[in-house]
Amino acid sequence: MKTAAFVVMLLGLAGTNASAQQSVATETAVYQVVPREYRLDGVVEAVSHSTVSAQTQGQVAEILVDVDDYVEKGAILLLLKDNEQQAGVKRAEAEIMAAAARLQESISEHQRINELHRQQLASKAELDRAVAELEAARARREAGEAVLDQAREQLEYTRVRAPYSGIVTDRFIEVGEMANPGKPLIRGLSLDRLRVIVDVPQSLIPAVRKRAEARIQLAKSHAVAAEKITISPYADGASSTFEVRLTLPEGIGDLFPGMFVKVSFVTGEQRHLLIPAKAVVYRSEVSSVYVVDPAGGVSLRQIRPGRQLHDRIAVLAGLENGEAVALDPVAAAYLLNKQLAESRDE
Repeated sequence: MKTAAFVVMLLGLAGTNASAQQSVATETAVYQVVPREYRLDGVVEAVSHSTVSAQTQGQVAEILVDVDDYVEKGAILLLLKDNEQQAGVKRAEAEIMAAAARLQESISEHQRINELHRQQLASKAELDRAVAELEAARARREAGEAVLDQAREQLEYTRVRAPYSGIVTDRFIEVGEMANPGKPLIRGLSLDRLRVIVDVPQSLIPAVRKRAEARIQLAKSHAVAAEKITISPYADGASSTFEVRLTLPEGIGDLFPGMFVKVSFVTGEQRHLLIPAKAVVYRSEVSSVYVVDPAGGVSLRQIRPGRQLHDRIAVLAGLENGEAVALDPVAAAYLLNKQLAESRDE
């Protein structure tokens, strides 16, 4: 439960030249029920990583990418010599033209015979032959189109394209070498879809299955929730751990396969004393807050902070439930210095 911020009026200490009233926004530290988390180390890996292989035979004519290059989906990675495939396309196109001419001739002949038959100048057998020739011509045209499609597909196989957008990680062939069907050419991975692999102790698995919640820490104050949690159906016999895969949302920057990250699994609930994260002052390794008492006095208090929950921080020691902390440390420091100066002047 978030306590509404209120304004504490800080009055100048008694003196011959009392200062005008000053104010600083504060918020009360209160206990709240928050998720209990267990932190483990995880490794980032790509969901999509594959090896592109040759689908036709040919000599490598040109390689357009190298290791660490980023390529868009459908971009050409390398080219094979395509003299034979180009010739196959031209032959198929010629056959299509011949079949089209024969089809047009059959259409004209059919129309002529049909008209003669209507005038009873041609027999039924002649009309049947014209119909059969027309159907055969159409079949030859369709067969020619299928051959042309196949020839064009074989030609396209000489242009090896990226199956998805990603980064080239390995290259297994050089210009001038022969590529054969099934031979690996280039390996790559996609950075659009990433996941984290974590080895979770078997004692935590029941809670992980029940809660199905996990956060991946990306920076000191930024974490993302896992979109999907997949738990291995069996444990590792040597370590007594289960492999857990956490699918990350798309579009997360500054993450690459192989990196280590912290993963927090929700295993239950617990009570924590929470204050706004912006109220905490960090000086070297010391963490402090400005505490405002009911009379308006300001003091700097060292605390022991715990984990951060969105815009709030858990306080493990140094602060009591119900105490008010300043939301603007700069303004609070100014008032504290002013109070100390007025106290010395008395």
